[in-house]
Amino acid sequence: MRWAVEDLIGVWSLIAYVDLDEEGGSHEGPLGPDPRGLLIYGDHGHMSVSMMRGDHATAPASATVFMGYAGTWRPVDGVVKHDVTVSAHPFQVGTELTREAELDGDRLVLHGVAIIDGRPRRRRLTWQRVPAPASAQRPAGMSSAQPRY
Repeated sequence: MRWAVEDLIGVWSLIAYVDLDEEGGSHEGPLGPDPRGLLIYGDHGHMSVSMMRGDHATAPASATVFMGYAGTWRPVDGVVKHDVTVSAHPFQVGTELTREAELDGDRLVLHGVAIIDGRPRRRRLTWQRVPAPASAQRPAGMSSAQPRY
């Protein structure tokens, strides 16, 4: 489904993170079988993503336990560009990450490519929109203006 910028703004909860092979088959991603995470797309162009293993307490010592970065985001021709300002992985700082985006109702699928052991690896992250709590109120002084891109 085609999406508009306004469709992505908000908070998303990670429900799946898998690696894809050349034939399109999926395999457990770097955060194990039960990844957890939050992705936030702000209405003024800022973004943040934090992800961790759901089994972090029992994961092998060599396992990746946490991944995350923050910066700005913008749509470009049907993809989302993330400009990384801070990251758990220093090599990402100052880079631009491209994410193919598919939106189906309250489900967002982002595809990206990571270089692992010198080879590109395609990854698919599936997110579920997090509804605003009923008690949520915009803090005093926070603008409700339309996004500026």
